[in-house]
Amino acid sequence: MLDIKFIRQNAQLVREALSARGDDFDLDQFLELDEKRRSSIKEIDDLRQKQNKANEEIKALLGNKKDISGKVSEMKKVSEEISGLKIQFKEIEEKFEGELLNIPNISHSSTPQGNASCNKIVKTWGKPKEFSFKPLSHVEIAERLGIIDFKAAAKICGSNFALFKSDGAKLERALVNFMLDLHTKEHSYKEVLPPFLVNRTSMVTTGQLPRLEEDMYRLKEEDYFLIPTAEVPITNIHRDDTFNEKELPICYVSNTACFRREAGSYGKETKGLSRVHQFNKVELVKFVAQEDSYQELEKLVANACRVIELLEIPYRLVLLASGDLSFAAAKCYDIEIYAPGADKTPPSKVSGGSTCARKGIPMDKWLEVSSCSNFEDFQARRGNIRYREKETGKMRFVHTLNGSGVALARLVISILENYQQDDGSVIIPQVLRRYMDGRERITK
Repeated sequence: MLDIKFIRQNAQLVREALSARGDDFDLDQFLELDEKRRSSIKEIDDLRQKQNKANEEIKALLGNKKDISGKVSEMKKVSEEISGLKIQFKEIEEKFEGELLNIPNISHSSTPQGNASCNKIVKTWGKPKEFSFKPLSHVEIAERLGIIDFKAAAKICGSNFALFKSDGAKLERALVNFMLDLHTKEHSYKEVLPPFLVNRTSMVTTGQLPRLEEDMYRLKEEDYFLIPTAEVPITNIHRDDTFNEKELPICYVSNTACFRREAGSYGKETKGLSRVHQFNKVELVKFVAQEDSYQELEKLVANACRVIELLEIPYRLVLLASGDLSFAAAKCYDIEIYAPGADKTPPSKVSGGSTCARKGIPMDKWLEVSSCSNFEDFQARRGNIRYREKETGKMRFVHTLNGSGVALARLVISILENYQQDDGSVIIPQVLRRYMDGRERITK
């Protein structure tokens, strides 16, 4: 969340940031509420001072064996007045805290201003493959090979789920092991395996709540949430923790299932793995010193891109505009991979990124598999995660970063479609073969 002192002192800047995001939060109404809250605090404090003064006067009267009934009556009225004001203040404070949590982060100065059409492609890698035959979609490939069963998944649960079978399940496992090995051995991340359920406080810390509660799967009885991304439990590992600067950066990698209700908003006709309610994802999370965070963001992006490059899949790196940022992000890059057989699908926006249409660029061939974000101190303020500066000893909030390293559902789409052969088989990328018994291809 934003610092309330910063908001008061930079109200116009915050207004402009809200406008750049296309956010309709009423800042003027919030500032009025803040003023009302501050007035209530002052009024209660003034009455408490009056109460303390009366207490001293009563003590003096008692010491001089004088009548205290008048002062006691006065004290009683002040106490009643304070009690009434405290009830009013509690209502104001709860509303104030709720509204403060609904103010999005301010985008970094290097973030393009505008909606999704202002996103910028800052890098392209690889060339789309030319086929001697019409490439099939991943759904057709998977069904012909018998490696993903969408009908069985729908029978087990419902639409927008997938059942991986045989070499499909093995491909998923191979990708997870490949990415975890890469990030732990080559990129020096520490592997963790967190719970897939988190409490409400954890979701508030990372910014999913209160705004995005309708997009989340919730267990009402316990008030737990299925995680939309490993970012949530991993960031909350260090909620209320304090580090010495020399301990930073702290870098974690994790493979978890991710659960998102939003897939259903595009209708049951959405086919395949493009938008599913449950998918696996290897997540990268960093806790860094403030002055290092944008350098660390570039490293994070490079780590995620390395996955795609080793798999030899064409991709493009997109710098998101302010109106396409997630609620908590100050700056974000999306990695979009090429999928030659992908069906045209409605534009989507998910936590941390987007596959909204770029100007003049068709979206039927590119799939977002990673969003790499710098949240600056936005999440750390909500989670009270601090560090002590090495030189000054001053306490500061850490900057948190996260990115997919990468998401598997759409990665599987791209592998099946890019590596498909005219005989119906799929070549296994070289870096995955040691995880798939040394085999070179998936066949029926």
